[in-house]
Amino acid sequence: MNFKRSTTSIILVLMVLSLMSVTSFQQDVFGAMLGMSLTAEASEGSDTILIRGQTASHVTDITFKVASPDGFNILAFDQITPDANGFFSTEFKLGPSWKQNGFYTITAMQSVHDSSLYTMSVMVEVINGITMETLVTESNLETGIFVQELEQLTLKGLTMRANAMEGSTTIGITGHSDRTNIDITLKVIAPNGNVVSVDQITPSLDGKFTKDITTGGPLWTQDGIYTVRAQQGESPDYKASVEVEIIDGVVIPEFGAIAALILTIAIISIIIVSTKSKLSIMPRY
Repeated sequence: MNFKRSTTSIILVLMVLSLMSVTSFQQDVFGAMLGMSLTAEASEGSDTILIRGQTASHVTDITFKVASPDGFNILAFDQITPDANGFFSTEFKLGPSWKQNGFYTITAMQSVHDSSLYTMSVMVEVINGITMETLVTESNLETGIFVQELEQLTLKGLTMRANAMEGSTTIGITGHSDRTNIDITLKVIAPNGNVVSVDQITPSLDGKFTKDITTGGPLWTQDGIYTVRAQQGESPDYKASVEVEIIDGVVIPEFGAIAALILTIAIISIIIVSTKSKLSIMPRY
């Protein structure tokens, strides 16, 4: 077996895996989730019910209520804010009012602009003032999907994002505004501050808007970061911007810190393999 050829193959495999990881990372950036999951946990004979879960909307508080088995009494309330990833947890202590034997219903609710967003319920059995062994989960959480619909429910004002493939000459702009009766002005600003493109678009009845911006041409000759600005009136809530790097008239993706770390690890691996095998980069004659 040719040792030099084997070592070279290992290096190529490492480089391919690194590139695959970068591609996967880029795809994950555009994915998100919708829905909520809710879990109730209690040990047999305990006086504490643990509640945990995850929600797709981390910008609104979650309200909890505990209903008695007959449904006539609300025994406890709580309100918490999920963390940046949507995770939340709380607990309920059984008290003198938990007199009935049976299944107590714990409901979690999220609302946006006075409209219900997510509602989820779980049940815990209580006998003689103590909990039965419980581990139950209810969920409609979906992951890996685009979140335009959720953004429209949870965000007021104007939002915008840019999508483009590496090497492309087209920047796809998508967004949403809760103002459907006012046109949106789009401007593209070059790295030197010059305006290279101005356009005006009208949101659809559901607030969505899209626009394809073509790069290249005499106004796109400067390499660097181009800024796409959207404005709908003078309020700061209705102004948004995104940045896209353009080199030689085509889009260059921003990999981010995680992808850069993956590439760094791959390079270090190549150096280690090369050193151990005493691989010579230059051919010997």
